[in-house]
Amino acid sequence: PAFQEFQRHFHLGFLPALAADWLQGPHLFQVFRSKGFLQTQIAALYSLGFASNLAFGLFSHFFVDRLGRRRSCVLFSVLCSLSCLLQLSRDFPALAAGRLLGGVGTSLLFTSFESWYVHEHLERHDFPQEWIPDTFSRVALWNGVVAVAAGAVAELLVLVGGPVTPFVAAVPFLVFSGIFAVKNWDENYGKRRSCPKACGEGLRGLRDPLRALLGLVQALVESVILIFIFLWTPMLEPLGIPLGIAFSGFMAASAVGSSLFRRGVVGGLQLQPL
Repeated sequence: PAFQEFQRHFHLGFLPALAADWLQGPHLFQVFRSKGFLQTQIAALYSLGFASNLAFGLFSHFFVDRLGRRRSCVLFSVLCSLSCLLQLSRDFPALAAGRLLGGVGTSLLFTSFESWYVHEHLERHDFPQEWIPDTFSRVALWNGVVAVAAGAVAELLVLVGGPVTPFVAAVPFLVFSGIFAVKNWDENYGKRRSCPKACGEGLRGLRDPLRALLGLVQALVESVILIFIFLWTPMLEPLGIPLGIAFSGFMAASAVGSSLFRRGVVGGLQLQPL
């Protein structure tokens, strides 16, 4: 019961943050186009978000460990709320600032929450390490459900108030996530290491050819995904396909793929990832 209560508190803080992130996915391109920007300008805005995510990701773990994992979760809520509100502007620099903040926030989303949980699970509560996959498998399941629902909800919101409405609707989820973390989570920190030392350890790991190859493959896969994220809207929008529903379809297919992978690895097929 104590473990289930701990899981519940983590899910209540993390899933609203994921919901806010998914709400912003289906109509970002449409927001920029509705403000009269050219496709090259929209590409620049997308690239700013990707670049800030990449640049901050180089030292995000060091930053999160120093600042505190809970504070980093709250910082994510603040930065992404500002990013969403900046989408209301018609000014290119304001939108660019919003994409920069959004990129940093996305990096925090996928480092601070999970780091906080693992530390609390092992160090504070002393639960068995073998129970950690149970928590994240539940997160993966609910994340798929939330993503599919977010696409449908975003489509309804756009019909009511225009393409920027889902970004405004994401703010209450972000606020709830930040307040819940402050009120219900304890603070924890990582190892006190200097940033150059931490980065050096990561770079030395690339001396292993298999690690370097894995990093290269992952980079290529991510690059394809980022290109797809930019191009799917201008490809489907002229066909009259509702973008939120299309997004829900993508997320449902992704959830099915993840489920098939898990069954392949631990089920009867006994496939083993390289």
